[in-house]
Amino acid sequence: MLTRLKAKSEGKLAKQICRVVLDHFDKAYSKELGDSWNTVRDILTSPSLWQHAVLLNRFNCPSELERDLHLKGYHRLFQGSLPCSPQSMKCYLSGTPHRLPSERHRAGNLKQYYLLNAASLLPVLAADLQDGERALDLCAAPGGKSVALLQCAWPGYLHCNEYDSLRLRWLRQTLESFIPQPLRNIITVSELDGREMGDARPETFDKVLVDAPCSNDRSWLFSSDSQKAACRIRQRRNLPVLQVELLRSAIKALRPGGLLVYSTCTLSKAENQDVISEVLNSDSSVVPVDLQGIAELCSPDFTFAPAGPEPGLLVIPDQGRAWGPMYVAKLRKLQRCAEW
Repeated sequence: MLTRLKAKSEGKLAKQICRVVLDHFDKAYSKELGDSWNTVRDILTSPSLWQHAVLLNRFNCPSELERDLHLKGYHRLFQGSLPCSPQSMKCYLSGTPHRLPSERHRAGNLKQYYLLNAASLLPVLAADLQDGERALDLCAAPGGKSVALLQCAWPGYLHCNEYDSLRLRWLRQTLESFIPQPLRNIITVSELDGREMGDARPETFDKVLVDAPCSNDRSWLFSSDSQKAACRIRQRRNLPVLQVELLRSAIKALRPGGLLVYSTCTLSKAENQDVISEVLNSDSSVVPVDLQGIAELCSPDFTFAPAGPEPGLLVIPDQGRAWGPMYVAKLRKLQRCAEW
């Protein structure tokens, strides 16, 4: 009976796949990923195989929850393996698609955990936020990466920006659900076009995270309206232009010597490596920071696409490690030469 119900459920999910989007991805990603696309495709089109990591909220995490996760077979991600992974950030993974129930938002009560794609923590770890630093999350909604940053350190100031008004409300609710009031006092939430941030707050931040609007491959595959999906595909070619503009704005907002992390949840080379290459080729004030050390230390839990000449890491979904897609690149803004 359970087998029939599972098959029926998986069949229902399969019918929701948008053929227009899948055909587009088949054409593009079979060229970019080669044989790897077959496995990635199987994972992306089978939600029953998707995994959900559990990021504990250090501001309200009972010890019983950790014990329960251990009993369920979860193991801790990054434990002791990464210098940039603080002990205060605790994320647990399961080797199976088991998912804890989502917690409801209750005003005045902090949630105990945040469910997420584990690969989305890599941009946060790459940022390596330290206590007292001034940080900017340029495209912050729904707020998971802002919450994760605050699991790592107590910044001097955190600016969470989101241009979309609906997503902005989601961001505010996420922060209210996970962050205690004393810490929310050092957080600013704004609704500014990210392309204007650099002019509004020049050379202000020690760390900037640009989790850019992108194709969002997992979501797009299950578009319910094929006509809208076709329109999205046509508009997809414009996304790299926006992403480059956001990066240039973020660089302006970054202080000399500061670090910028760029990330997306798409496999698209045009939105990932090509965007970073465009910025590096046109802006001599930034240089890439190598992330291969992170890839080597995280290889037990993540599958990475083969490294090419371009900077950055690409996490691709794999059997038993269904995390990603997630692209991460890191840039450093050079110090100005001393004026004589």
